[in-house]
Amino acid sequence: MKAFIGSMTGRVFLVLLLGIIASAALTQWLAVSERTRTLERYRDFHAVERAEQLITTADVVPEASRATYLRVASRGSVRLEPAGPAAVARALPATEFTQALQDRLGTGFTLHPLAERPAECDQPRKPITLFGPRQWHGACETMLVRMHDGAMMKLSVLPPRPPPGGGRNEPLTLLPFLLSIAVLAYFVARMAMRPLKQLAQAAKDLGNDINRPPLAISGASEIRQAAGAFNAMQARIRQHISQRTEMLAAITHDLQTPLTRLRLRLEKVRDEELQQRLVDDLSAMQQMVKEGLDLARSMDTTETMQALDLDSLLDSVCSDAADSGQQVDLKGQAAMALMGRPLAIRRCLVNLLDNAVKYGQYAHVTVERMVGASRIRIRDGGPGIAPEQMARVFEPFYRIESSRSRASGGTGLGLTIARNIAEQHGASLMLANHAQGGLEVTLIVPEYYAGR
Repeated sequence: MKAFIGSMTGRVFLVLLLGIIASAALTQWLAVSERTRTLERYRDFHAVERAEQLITTADVVPEASRATYLRVASRGSVRLEPAGPAAVARALPATEFTQALQDRLGTGFTLHPLAERPAECDQPRKPITLFGPRQWHGACETMLVRMHDGAMMKLSVLPPRPPPGGGRNEPLTLLPFLLSIAVLAYFVARMAMRPLKQLAQAAKDLGNDINRPPLAISGASEIRQAAGAFNAMQARIRQHISQRTEMLAAITHDLQTPLTRLRLRLEKVRDEELQQRLVDDLSAMQQMVKEGLDLARSMDTTETMQALDLDSLLDSVCSDAADSGQQVDLKGQAAMALMGRPLAIRRCLVNLLDNAVKYGQYAHVTVERMVGASRIRIRDGGPGIAPEQMARVFEPFYRIESSRSRASGGTGLGLTIARNIAEQHGASLMLANHAQGGLEVTLIVPEYYAGR
């Protein structure tokens, strides 16, 4: 749930959901408020008519039967009853209700507001709806009515009674509305974020395979424009990488011919010491050319992806290294398959083993299974690497000071090539100094790689 809320889809979903609910709540509140005011005006009008009927009818009913009539007729929110001796009128301006009733009764009746106010006027009401008012704002008052015969009557106008059980099932009625809003907001958010997810996945795939198929140009105009720009960027990057790879491969390939001629001519040098020095320099140059070609190949992603058994591949690489006289041993099993380019993966592992043996005399290889991946650790017996140089050793042609001798020095391309290949396969390559000495290289290979 936390991951969903943190995603762009979750945020758009929440914004849409809260915005629609807030708009619906505001609209409902305005509608209920307007309906309540209309009902209050209608009930006030009905109360005026009802009060007029009670007063005019009671005025013509004989005094002996008036009490019986009032007891039967005075029901609901408008009541008329004989006024007690304690009823005291207040000298205040007539209310809107009093004035409307006075106009309908005419001059034969006299209305006087009373000082007392019905207790029901100030009691909180249970709203019928979720946004309904909790206080009655319509007519609610008492007044003295002087009849034609001089009798004093008390007229009470009370708030209407809410219907029994009103509003209790309203949350259930709102539930389908809220669910429909949530479903609509989710689908809108998903539809809006789907092109961004596709673009993000395409960018991820582009990092692993520059030759991946271009994005399909479809959808809204902005999405088509973004897809077109992405495809153009992919084409430019592929062209730049191809040109750089071809240039590097051409230079290193063309250098092999003059280097071979130089080696043949060096055999004619009579000074054996000078000849050996020149041959060593020439061998270093040829090794640099060879690794330059390997670097160019490490950036090549045209090799077909295949399902590889990691245990078989590690056993083969370690066995070949041991057969060539290197101190290499293997422990553990991954028991997993991965999608990769066989020659590239093999070159990555060979470079890591050669690097460990060259600078650390031996290589202890340990493989273990993780969740959705395998971890390969290669530990050597060398002096390790200073922490400030951990990141720089992956730079092309960079060598630490202790590896610049003729005996142990290389070209500085081995780790660069290994990292390029690892990143192309979605793997990660890390270096760390082991607590018991030596350098430990950790290669984490994902179990399922969606390469193309």
